[in-house]
Amino acid sequence: MSHGNGSGDPEALRADIRRTREELGETVQALAAKADVKARVKESAAQTRERVRQRAGHTAAVVRESAHETGVAARRNPVPWVAVAAGAVAAVILIIVVRGRTR
Repeated sequence: MSHGNGSGDPEALRADIRRTREELGETVQALAAKADVKARVKESAAQTRERVRQRAGHTAAVVRESAHETGVAARRNPVPWVAVAAGAVAAVILIIVVRGRTR
């Protein structure tokens, strides 16, 4: 009896059947994994959470560094910061005076 493997050897046929069953099992597992939408969504959410954590950590580090550099610059040369603060105070006073006249 000659089948798909080209020999009538029963042991060769059994080995061919075993290989086919293994391949079929792997294919079924792969299809089951793709069909498990809930697990895929959970995995995707976990990956997204990790990316967000990493980006947030990086952003926080950049903000801390920028704040540190700004503080160092302000300590080195405080005159521009004092001028900005004085301008802000003047603007607030001007707004209060103008609103007081219109009421």
